[in-house]
Amino acid sequence: MNHSERVVSASVIMALLLVTSYILLLLPNNRPLFAQTRVLNHGRSSLIREQASIQNVGYNNTINAYNRSRIQQKNSFPHIFLKNMTTGLNVTSQPQAMSKPNYDYGYNYSRSIKLNGTQPTTTPESNVNLSKQIGNGVRIALVEPTFTAAAYNNAFYVFYSKYSQVTANMNVTSDLNLLSSKVNMYPTIKPTTKVHSAFAMLSLLKNLKLVSPDSNITVLTDADVDNGSIFNKDGTHVNTTSNAYDVIILGHQEYVTQQEYNNLRNFVANGGNMILLDGNVFYAQVVLNRNTDTITLVKGHGWAFNGESAWKSVSERWAKETSQWVGSNYLCYSCNITFANDPWEYQHHEEQYITNNNDRILMNYNASLIKYPVRTLRPVIASYELNYQKGKVISLGIYSDDIVTNKKFDQYFDNLILHYAPRRE
Repeated sequence: MNHSERVVSASVIMALLLVTSYILLLLPNNRPLFAQTRVLNHGRSSLIREQASIQNVGYNNTINAYNRSRIQQKNSFPHIFLKNMTTGLNVTSQPQAMSKPNYDYGYNYSRSIKLNGTQPTTTPESNVNLSKQIGNGVRIALVEPTFTAAAYNNAFYVFYSKYSQVTANMNVTSDLNLLSSKVNMYPTIKPTTKVHSAFAMLSLLKNLKLVSPDSNITVLTDADVDNGSIFNKDGTHVNTTSNAYDVIILGHQEYVTQQEYNNLRNFVANGGNMILLDGNVFYAQVVLNRNTDTITLVKGHGWAFNGESAWKSVSERWAKETSQWVGSNYLCYSCNITFANDPWEYQHHEEQYITNNNDRILMNYNASLIKYPVRTLRPVIASYELNYQKGKVISLGIYSDDIVTNKKFDQYFDNLILHYAPRRE
């Protein structure tokens, strides 16, 4: 190699080094926005955060060990629903082309929605006209999932990870304190909120006030629903047959008490509309100790606990009951799922799949479950409505926390509220 060739080679190498250094300098500053940070903290990247918590208390589990725990605990379908997940599932679907008579949600989808009832005459951006259509005095309650936040707060999941390899017939009697956790008994939604649907609740609260400024919007917690605050009172007695709200919106209510579960079912049966913002709801049962403001695991998420020992148990606590009145069940966390109909750029996180033949599909996401061990399964993931006695359950089917700041999704959700909130003059 002559002198000129050596000079050229050295110049090329220097240029490559400069470009590489520039890229490395940029990467640390390429931080996600606040809303994205919230999503990462809860979702797939939460494995790193939770693993760090495990190491801080002296456990040397690896990320792979935690992944195995998630797969074992939450990667199985309830056996009784396997036949419902095939392509032969008979659900009411209306995949019609978007046209003027249809309920226009502000933009086109590959599969559109047609809802019965009064048709809007304005676009979702016209908040003034929307508020006139929704009527005055509509009572809406947002329920912050404080029990779920407590379960994730260096408690239940530390236990799940440490004892992921326990056999089915073994009782665990150590580290049982990890199956109890302190609960924030008051609503915590504020601009700095980052955990478990609370940020989504804050975004919805702001947006709903714009959509319907005359509505009565209240923020509740799981503890409020547990004590019957969603019902009216006859003196000091809670009347579980008389709803205090017209619409209840839930977030990631993965952990609930038996009383909370029963109260929400009664709310719908009385004629209320319950909207499920996120997937993975009603997955495990906890008990609330109001003297200490703590929750303790009872059953679900693959475990059962009686206060003295814990053992492997069912994944979804009320799988059959939830299918009957909610209309869907939790699918899986570690599956590889893609969505052919994805107007909001949503990526798989935690979803519900349809398990009730009476579900009325509003929008089918055309999901494909890739490389799942049971190849014959064809789960339907969709937003849908289900009539239950006098009321309705409306589920978005996906983990909407992840896209709550997406403008197109906000338009869609605004019009759900418009359609399902009763008019009150």
